[in-house]
Amino acid sequence: MTSITEILQMGPVMPVIVIDDSAQAVPLAQALLQGGIRTIEITLRTPAALDAMQAVATACPEILIGAGTVTNVRLAKQARDAGAGFLVSPGTTDAVIKGAVDAGLPLLPGAASVSEIMVLMEAGFNAVKFFPAATAGGPSFIKSLASPLPGVSVCPTGGISLATAPDWLALPNVSCVGGSWIAPQAMIAAGDFDRIAANASAAASLSS
Repeated sequence: MTSITEILQMGPVMPVIVIDDSAQAVPLAQALLQGGIRTIEITLRTPAALDAMQAVATACPEILIGAGTVTNVRLAKQARDAGAGFLVSPGTTDAVIKGAVDAGLPLLPGAASVSEIMVLMEAGFNAVKFFPAATAGGPSFIKSLASPLPGVSVCPTGGISLATAPDWLALPNVSCVGGSWIAPQAMIAAGDFDRIAANASAAASLSS
């Protein structure tokens, strides 16, 4: 099983996807692969999300699927059954951790404060999702964590763009950022997969 640390090192940007129509999932995944993206977070925010995961897992096994917005045990198991290879949560509770353990999948747990990250470290996690990144402290906050919390890899997500991603990726404790700009909901709905592929290529070329 691939660890979260290894997953975060698979590319500088992990697309964060909200999808309304599972029929668009495979063309979307193909566009991301064409642009050099190998991981994807499909958020469990729409009724189509689980079907989308299953379609991508079947048609595009080269891309590793993360299930985002996992908030309970039930969603964790449903995501596993749909083909997710890892789980991502916006925040972290004991139920979310239990869900990941029961599902047998690695978890990228969400945190937005020093105390939350320390609790996760005590629980054995060495990688966290920092959310909502742009409004919860920005790059200066994450930079300040490198010395007091060594060994913790941070994946900032929320409010990051192609223009600001390099500011985050330049930090020693950031190897990957989450990016919804690569494939926004409206762009997916419009079937603009050529543009998504171009966005993916630009994101994949960023240095981490």
